Amino acid sequence: MFSLLQTVGRVEPAPQDPEQAAREIKRIMGPLGLGGVMIASHTHGRYLDEPECEPILSALEEENATLYLHPRSPSPQMLGPYKDYGMIAALWGFQAEAGTHAVRLIMSGALDRHPKLKIVLGHLGEGLPFWMWRLDNIYKLTYWLAAEALGMVKLELKPSEYLQRNFAVTTSGMADSDVLDYCVGKLGAENILFANDYPYEDSKTAVEFLATTPLDDPQSAPVSHENAQRLFRVPSVS
Repeated sequence: MFSLLQTVGRVEPAPQDPEQAAREIKRIMGPLGLGGVMIASHTHGRYLDEPECEPILSALEEENATLYLHPRSPSPQMLGPYKDYGMIAALWGFQAEAGTHAVRLIMSGALDRHPKLKIVLGHLGEGLPFWMWRLDNIYKLTYWLAAEALGMVKLELKPSEYLQRNFAVTTSGMADSDVLDYCVGKLGAENILFANDYPYEDSKTAVEFLATTPLDDPQSAPVSHENAQRLFRVPSVS
């Protein structure tokens, strides 16, 4: 994960000042010519779907800047249950936090306002590919029963369709061929990127996984490098 971001030249704008963050996105994607933006999930417990962050989402879409939504420990309002048993970080808390942030972006209607926004999630989607059917089913049921009481937003698409349209996922920290195969089936090989998860995982293990996992020939090049080149504007090496 980190090696990919270092390759494209990551810059982390400060979301606590959305207007300044938007200007920084335009600067790094324009004059500096960098390849993407990373934001580490919540900012002091606030999320990118909230109205004050609209300038950030607008700038990302206007600049065609891929957002890597990087995990961090859960926000203060959800932190308590994660403090025990090593659950606060890579074991469980990271994916729970980033996955929650992604679902907020979907369910808030932010991706209806910004249909061209592209977001990358680590760890083969932070569990969300396995939740696609249920997101669709429960959204449809609860919107019909109690949309106003639950503060729900009318979406233009099914929740799963935003995952397929607006998200890509990396293999970081997930050297499991069965899970990769499932995600390719759900999201398409064009939305899967190779990455390692240093320092949490061994880089050699990640490379060996990519070399031995049973991807079809048409899938191998996109997953190994072509998708990253496209999403993060990495020049091809001849």
